Amino acid sequence: MELSRRRLLQAALLSAGSAALAACGSGSGSGADAKELTLWYWGGGLSDKVVADAVKHFTQTKLKPSVIGGDFKQKLVTTLNGRRFVPDITGIKGEDIASLLVQANRFIDLNTLGADKLASQFVTWKWKKGSTKDGKLIGFPIDIGPTAMFYRPDVFAKAGLPEKPEDVAAAMSTWEDYYAAGQKLKNAVSGTFMVQDPTGIFQFVVGQGAKRFIDESGKFIGDQDHVRRAWDLSVKPIQLGIAAPYAANDQDLFAVAAKGTTPSILGAAWRALDMKSNMPDSEGKWRVAAMPGGPANYGGSFLAIPKESRNPQLAFQIITWLLSPENQARGFTDAALFPSSPSAYALPALTAPDPYFGGQKTIEVFGDAAQKIPVQYEAPADAAVSAPFINELLNVWTKGKNPDSAWSDAVSKAKEIADRQGGN
Repeated sequence: MELSRRRLLQAALLSAGSAALAACGSGSGSGADAKELTLWYWGGGLSDKVVADAVKHFTQTKLKPSVIGGDFKQKLVTTLNGRRFVPDITGIKGEDIASLLVQANRFIDLNTLGADKLASQFVTWKWKKGSTKDGKLIGFPIDIGPTAMFYRPDVFAKAGLPEKPEDVAAAMSTWEDYYAAGQKLKNAVSGTFMVQDPTGIFQFVVGQGAKRFIDESGKFIGDQDHVRRAWDLSVKPIQLGIAAPYAANDQDLFAVAAKGTTPSILGAAWRALDMKSNMPDSEGKWRVAAMPGGPANYGGSFLAIPKESRNPQLAFQIITWLLSPENQARGFTDAALFPSSPSAYALPALTAPDPYFGGQKTIEVFGDAAQKIPVQYEAPADAAVSAPFINELLNVWTKGKNPDSAWSDAVSKAKEIADRQGGN
């Protein structure tokens, strides 16, 4: 079964040092010729239908899109290093943007092409995430991943828990409230578990704050209270017995969710597509409520223009056309790409009732969350530094490792990675 975006993000987070792969795909060379422009993205990174329409729309050039498989970042970096067959426009995954911002000289500052005049049309935190410390915009926002709680009102009702989204949000506004509801669920409905994935909670709690693992001066802060709080909140459901047994793959995970065994799924807006694909018979059974503890972001990517682009101005026109509010709304319909432009939230594609969620207008939850996500500084080594925490949480969850010992090991390994990659 094809991996969901959540599993792919987790895999990217946990992997270390991917082997170098040869560049592939048809790309551009340097020079002034703009008879053709190439676009690199990965499957699901853009709406294929919108891309196909862009090919027809820009008749002044031959736009040649390529869907690049495998390790997209490694293939892009290898191609940039070789300075041959470099794409005129390229996608950058959200988990890779921080590591490429420090190589900003490889890309064109999109503000020099007029992007600064469009900044107000996009959520501020996402715009800043694609910008360097000195204000150069390298990544133009494609989509974002505002988080929420998907839940089964019928199972909640059996436990005497609220059923309506607004009531669920009010009753479970904090993680402590959410866990208390989980204990009530466990006692009332045999064999149920409120928490599907404690490691996800760790990432969400970190994402709900202003600080991550390394500060802007390069200092490692992964041993501080904000990360320890995320750790403790992730361990708590394991200790309370309200965390489900580990599911090795999405097929197993959705199988128990479809039965109502895990009637709560925490995730980004795009998780809805995974649910619809893997649990089609559950249409009408699920709802969406605000996430405990506040909104966070999980996922979302960018488009960039490498320095070798043969016609940067035209490339920028293509980017802004692809990511207009109308086309972002189409991207949401076609590929569950949640728009980074709030003006798209009022368009029919997002305001329509969703039958899968009982006719709920889920934009009322996700749109509100999208605009309240905190601005965070993400260091180039952030993904690598956070990986030991996820690994050690897995040890607590699946092997019964002592949480304090696991925390110490996670901090030690994370600091070692930070020091090795230039942290202080």
